[in-house]
Amino acid sequence: MGKLEGKVAVITAGTSGMALATAKRFVEEGAYVFITGRSQEKLDAAVKSVGRNVTGVQGDASKLADLDRLYETVKKEKGKIDILFASAGTGEFATLAEVTEEHFDNTFDLNVRGTLFTVQKALPLFNDNGSIMLNGSIAGVKGIPAFGVYGATKAAVRSFARTWLNELKDRRIRVNVISPGPIDTPALDPLGEEAKAGFAQMIPRGEIGKPEEIAGVAAFLASDDSSFVNGVDLYVDGGIVAI
Repeated sequence: MGKLEGKVAVITAGTSGMALATAKRFVEEGAYVFITGRSQEKLDAAVKSVGRNVTGVQGDASKLADLDRLYETVKKEKGKIDILFASAGTGEFATLAEVTEEHFDNTFDLNVRGTLFTVQKALPLFNDNGSIMLNGSIAGVKGIPAFGVYGATKAAVRSFARTWLNELKDRRIRVNVISPGPIDTPALDPLGEEAKAGFAQMIPRGEIGKPEEIAGVAAFLASDDSSFVNGVDLYVDGGIVAI
């Protein structure tokens, strides 16, 4: 029996990278998973990749109507949520001098506004003793040049976790943040191999992380193994923040 046997999980932006790896791991551990994605084509491919115990719901986490449709689907099919990984996020480089209104709004709309309403709208279906995980980043605590707006959104996500665990304590719903360092996902591909090599040099083991390593952490935080873990900002970064 897996650690998540009989659990129902929702993972936003689950069509690639860390979130898709997490969906696969959750299913391996016995959960039924709902994943979302903006592209129906990519969503269909992700559902096929997971293979079983999965439903794909097309939608954008920054759009409240799409979130309503997601949770209506969950309600009809399973009637409950035990685990939520609010994974949807975006980030682009722009220095202080280069930041535009559009850049700011797009980043905060998905990373902050989207995260808030993804969690809020899940609560009516959420079982007591459940687990909520928010997608953070080491950029929330490190001053990475040209990544200021993105870093600010992740600092806001960290603040959400602190507040929400207090608000949800009577329901014993835990809220934790997973803050990855450089992970080998499609999001890094536009930066090129030289950039990936540069990231690898920053990490003590000499290589960037794998999506499956995030999935393992998410499975821990979703399961009863982490029953006394609440409110942490867990750096899954190979040691970058520490050094």
